[in-house]
Amino acid sequence: MGRPVVLSNGQLFVGLDESGLVHDFYYPYVGLENLTNARSSQHKIGLWVDGDFKWTDDGSWEISTDFELDALISSIRLKSNDLQLELHLQDYIDTEYNSLIRHISITNNADNARDVRLFMHQVFQISRDGRADTALYVPDDHYLLDYKGRYSLLIAGKFTTGEPFDQYAVGNYGIEGKAGTFLDASDGELSGNAVEHGGVDSVIRFKQNLGPGSTAELDYWIVADNNQIDAQTTHNLYRMMDMSERMDKVRADWQAWVGKNNDITDGHQRSLQHSMMIIRAHCDDRGSVLASGDSSIFNYGRDYYCYCWPRDAAYALWPLIRLGHFTEAKHFFDFARDTMHKDGYLMHKYQPDRAIGSTWHPLVHGRRKELAIQEDETACVIFMIGEYFEANPDDANYIESLYLSFVQPCANFLVKFVDEQTGLPHASYDLWEEKFLTSTYTVSTVIAGLRTAAKLAQQFEDPSSASKWNKAADEIASNLHKLYNPEGFFRKGF
Repeated sequence: MGRPVVLSNGQLFVGLDESGLVHDFYYPYVGLENLTNARSSQHKIGLWVDGDFKWTDDGSWEISTDFELDALISSIRLKSNDLQLELHLQDYIDTEYNSLIRHISITNNADNARDVRLFMHQVFQISRDGRADTALYVPDDHYLLDYKGRYSLLIAGKFTTGEPFDQYAVGNYGIEGKAGTFLDASDGELSGNAVEHGGVDSVIRFKQNLGPGSTAELDYWIVADNNQIDAQTTHNLYRMMDMSERMDKVRADWQAWVGKNNDITDGHQRSLQHSMMIIRAHCDDRGSVLASGDSSIFNYGRDYYCYCWPRDAAYALWPLIRLGHFTEAKHFFDFARDTMHKDGYLMHKYQPDRAIGSTWHPLVHGRRKELAIQEDETACVIFMIGEYFEANPDDANYIESLYLSFVQPCANFLVKFVDEQTGLPHASYDLWEEKFLTSTYTVSTVIAGLRTAAKLAQQFEDPSSASKWNKAADEIASNLHKLYNPEGFFRKGF
């Protein structure tokens, strides 16, 4: 994860960069389709004060990014000595609606009253290559709408005193030689252009007269939905309510999920809870556990980390299981069961929507046909099902269903996928995806997976399978010495 702050509710995932700007905006799956134009630009924040204008990412601001101890709510502070202004952003994703909400406090540090204008810029790229998106102003309920097909992104906001944004502009971005409508903000006024299509961006303005040392607060939101009507319903709910209630609810939901970790000393409590929330942010409600939602690798790489590697997912969920968080693990186990190959193994990696992900593993090694898999991924998930059952034995009915539908076929595959010459698991790709070999690590995970499968077989009264899998694990273990170097270490593999 390369973003200093990530926000998620299991369907909408937003990554904020070092300047506190929206860099990644995934919807409706965590990590599948990034609806921003993050390769070239982030959503900007600009301030105009008595004729002076600055974007917050121009390098002149003092910026700190963090989030709360026990809630996935950001705490971002931006200070401009030139403008004598401070911003405090508390960003969160609604746990009930697919909305990014930014609570923004603007403080005037000057000793005189000033005309302060905040500009919020958004540049989505719903369709690829900057084509066929539409952005428009909707006067009836006073919002901007960026849409294409089943994607509707509604942008609006209001001061805590109730006044909405007072100006807007919509235009083209990154096509036909146009840099973007965000440039319209630099003079403190917006054109009011109401519609554009193709590659589009938009800006809204919040205007306030601030006395010396005074602070104005506002809430800005982007609602994501699959149609305008439902997005508008959420928007009108926000218009009518005290938005501090939304933040309080989100905070309470996260605090209830994090729970009390009384066994952890104060020095580690913050690290533990932040780690828990970051893991949870990468969990899609439909079972995928994303490796990373950071899209910046797109600027220099062929691919990204927006995939679910079964091994990585299992390891990420292990601490949550041990801390008593079972829902995320169950969703992932269902994901693994439903994506398992009919022959009983998991593929290299998957998209969050359960489609098979890209791979660089060939189906031919030398002149021999081979599986493009990492065998440890299958073994690790079996092992983690055992860890789940040990931590939550009351869920026996669910584990029994997994035993029949997932553990049995996968354990039988592990038994068959053995090299006759060495008595060790057949070569596959290592966990760093670099070499095709029989590695000490993969052999160890296969032994652990088979022993876990045998324990589950005994639990669910399948003694013949338990005996078969234990015997296979013993035979593989008896050949582990072939990977041992007499100088005192295990080889990576051969």
